[in-house]
Amino acid sequence: MLAANTAKKAGAQTLYFRRYPTHGFASQVVGYSTQGRSRAGLERQENSYLTASNANLGTIWDKFGESLKGATIKGNNLVLNLHVNAQKIAETALRGKCGAAVALNPKTCAIYVMASSPSYDPNQIESPKGFSKILHSPSACPGSSAALLNRATSGLYAPGSAFKTVTAAAALDDGVYTEASRFDDPGYCEEYGKRVSNALNADQTAESYGNVSFLEAYEHSINAVFCNIGKALGAKRVLDKAKDFGFYSKPPIELPSNEVAASGLYDFTKGTLYDDPKRVDPGRLAFGQEHLLTTPLQMALVAAGVANNGTIMQPHLLKVVRSATGKLVTRVHPQVWKHAMKPHTAAILNKFMQAVVTGGTGRAAAIPGIKVAGKTGTAETGQSHVYTAWFIFFAPADNPQVAGAVVLEHQLNGFGGSVSAPIAKQLMQAILPAASKG
Repeated sequence: MLAANTAKKAGAQTLYFRRYPTHGFASQVVGYSTQGRSRAGLERQENSYLTASNANLGTIWDKFGESLKGATIKGNNLVLNLHVNAQKIAETALRGKCGAAVALNPKTCAIYVMASSPSYDPNQIESPKGFSKILHSPSACPGSSAALLNRATSGLYAPGSAFKTVTAAAALDDGVYTEASRFDDPGYCEEYGKRVSNALNADQTAESYGNVSFLEAYEHSINAVFCNIGKALGAKRVLDKAKDFGFYSKPPIELPSNEVAASGLYDFTKGTLYDDPKRVDPGRLAFGQEHLLTTPLQMALVAAGVANNGTIMQPHLLKVVRSATGKLVTRVHPQVWKHAMKPHTAAILNKFMQAVVTGGTGRAAAIPGIKVAGKTGTAETGQSHVYTAWFIFFAPADNPQVAGAVVLEHQLNGFGGSVSAPIAKQLMQAILPAASKG
């Protein structure tokens, strides 16, 4: 049980207050409901169900029956899709770090994991001392109120090379390139008269792969190739494909609107989205830099789109709602949200993402006996050798049951393949029964 009521006598009255028995498990998902600080998370968004004030016919009849008997009206119970063990693993892996993890079923988009770090104990929200402690608790994240931010749904980060999945989908869907296309990589591409280099080797020289296939360019995350792909496609094509994946829209999940952010190009001076292709460098956009910012939930949905043959379902935390007596009030059914790409394109990207794990930058996510698909991302932050590290994933690649994204902020020399992929592996092993036996 993640939330419950506790009764307190106040003279002739009995008042009910919320308590949280797990002291912070999935805290940004559950949120809080208080007398003095309002509500957040599911406590706010689903308050009508929790207080039995919703217009569902079953709830109305239950309330009518209770009122006839003179009994206290009891709220409904929310049953979530969260996978308890995997959620615990995610929260443990993120502890002491700044970042987030999302895992879901790509066929239904039921959310199995939604973890954000730092976290907080919602039992402390009500008291001034406890709330101050949450606001000013030391963490790996800059700024106050770090623990109250749900980084999974409203944290915005440059996606780096994880975004190459979207760029590749645009190139393949539009037929500008095919799976058989080949590219020359001298270690850099020319953009507005300046060189855009690949990642550095151990000797600090830019990697250079020579003539490569499309799969090899994706597998080894070659910036120069994707820079040139972006230039050939043009920014508009890439942005249009991003919108097909859900960028520029808030994913329809059961959380308050102000706790869910849309992904896309941001004007940092105004803090607003823009999609003018003339204002963006297509080469850098193609490998997830420029002014592009995205949430972990959105990148999990990118992985889910590949896993689910190009279709992205609506993400949902709720499984069912039941009355206080256990009667079914409503069940959440999977619904299509976006058609991100053609099934044939998704099949090609599935192969590309498998290659990343078997022989490319994501080998740390490999699980014996399970076909794992993934894509690393290591985004520049403006600080030397400090990166935002990503890994998006799904498995088993031949029959996907789980997809997701892991992001870690402020990683000193930490690449997505070395710091985020191992966490993704743990989540897949927890959720996939066959993986735990491997």
